[in-house]
Amino acid sequence: MSVDTADVCIIGGGLHGCSAALHLAMRGKRVVVIESHYPGRFASGVNAGGVRRLSRDLAEIPLAEASLEIWNNIRALVDDDCDFHACGQLKIAESDEDMAKLEARAQTVRELGYDHEQPIGREKLREITPDVHPRAVGGLWCAGDGAADPMRTTKAFFNKVLKEGVHFRLGERVTDLDRSNGLWRVTTDNGAVTADHIVNCAGAWGDKIAAMLGDEAPLEAHALTMMVTERVRPFLTPVCGLASRKLSFKQTTSGTLLIGGAHLGYADRDAGVAEPDPRKMAISAATVSDAFPLVRHVRVARSWAGLEGVTPDRIPVIGPSEAADGAWHAFGFSAHGFQLAPVVGRIMAELIVDGRTNLPVDPFSVGRFPAKLGSAA
Repeated sequence: MSVDTADVCIIGGGLHGCSAALHLAMRGKRVVVIESHYPGRFASGVNAGGVRRLSRDLAEIPLAEASLEIWNNIRALVDDDCDFHACGQLKIAESDEDMAKLEARAQTVRELGYDHEQPIGREKLREITPDVHPRAVGGLWCAGDGAADPMRTTKAFFNKVLKEGVHFRLGERVTDLDRSNGLWRVTTDNGAVTADHIVNCAGAWGDKIAAMLGDEAPLEAHALTMMVTERVRPFLTPVCGLASRKLSFKQTTSGTLLIGGAHLGYADRDAGVAEPDPRKMAISAATVSDAFPLVRHVRVARSWAGLEGVTPDRIPVIGPSEAADGAWHAFGFSAHGFQLAPVVGRIMAELIVDGRTNLPVDPFSVGRFPAKLGSAA
């Protein structure tokens, strides 16, 4: 049973935990990360790898813009390009009603002072995606967005963090949190860490850590499913979605097709298990085959699912604990946290080291959730 001493103890070693550890280490802080499995096991390394501002919650746009600046120079941060490519992201309108909805969205974004979401018509749509179904009438185009390799990205952050001297305690579970004389003691099933600050990056288990701190943060564990096909000839450059149906679709640099869209499988958080639902996979396959008819006879090679924490309002919890001093949250990214990870790590370092950040994080406060009836005040 070992005890480590640190300035900051991070609970959860996924992409957000690694990003926070990296930015804190670069600010001169001694950091220990506790991870119950290994980095990227449940969400960070098994998602679609989307790097997008397109169609985000309005509160997330400033963070997404700031994070994209980091992505555009990601090698400078983690010594690896993470296979990031700004191929563009596209939301396709399959009807005039879809197009009206997308145009209204673009107008709302413009009124906030952003112009990254551009409505496009039939001609431009077919220039970008020549093989889309003929019924498609247009779309919403975000040229600077793109995609990266999620497992490669997570490994790059992990390796860089190790170079910065961060210590990982892998395969350990947090069993208790206690604060005494201004110092946290994080107890695990194999020892403890004492630290001035703790950061909750526990992903699908973020609500459990929050509850140990005294914060109310409702969270559901979702098994978000993906599938990949055999290699086919290059035909698709951007990452594509649909305005009114669930779909995330891209062709990788190796020629395979990666298909998702937030279809849910079977999640067992207690057991740490996520499995695809074959019926949902069939819906996903039918959707992409309908939108892009040329893929109807492409064979699926494999499917998988990752465990993700989803909040009721589908935006994350970022910022200080309301119940405990020296405790911070960065969890609940609700299936769209991959792109935000570089800047969220920087935000956590700014909050802890400087006591402030220039980015707007108030909408992500843990205090936005109403307390359950009968809970302690």
